[in-house]
Amino acid sequence: MRKLLNSELERKTVKEFRNSAKMPFTVVLDNVRSQQNVGSVFRTADAFLVRSLYLCGITASPPSRDIEKTALGATGSVDWKYFGSTVEAVMELKDKGCRIIAVEQAEGSVILSDFRPESGRSYGLIFGHEIKGVSQEVLDLCDGCIEIPQFGTKHSFNIAVSAGIVLWELSRQLHD
Repeated sequence: MRKLLNSELERKTVKEFRNSAKMPFTVVLDNVRSQQNVGSVFRTADAFLVRSLYLCGITASPPSRDIEKTALGATGSVDWKYFGSTVEAVMELKDKGCRIIAVEQAEGSVILSDFRPESGRSYGLIFGHEIKGVSQEVLDLCDGCIEIPQFGTKHSFNIAVSAGIVLWELSRQLHD
């Protein structure tokens, strides 16, 4: 086994990325406080060809040295928009016909592997604050909620890890 060189990975250029068909997901960050987490979500959004990233409330936005540390240039490829409040972002997505799905531990949540995105449908995926999660005000506006199963003593994942898990699973489902 030989590790591939970067030149062998057939990476898209930013122009090719922008012209590529995107996954039907807009990732919404609801008051995420860590700039490194924001950068990591940018990078994950690039990897999975996410349609756009909405940064809300206290969530930092580019340009930011701390975001770039983990984004590694993805702030230049992924479309993003800042909103003063997550409610504002959710209302815009609803006006566009998106189904709004929170990633949270809540009554009535569906285990991630049981959630099936509908073909031809767009989704807003809400990820919340590192400690407080998705705000109740935002949960009240959601059409559904998905939960990542966990089996240890902790009851949460890092926001960037959650985004990676959810986008991987939904991407896998759409490509099967």
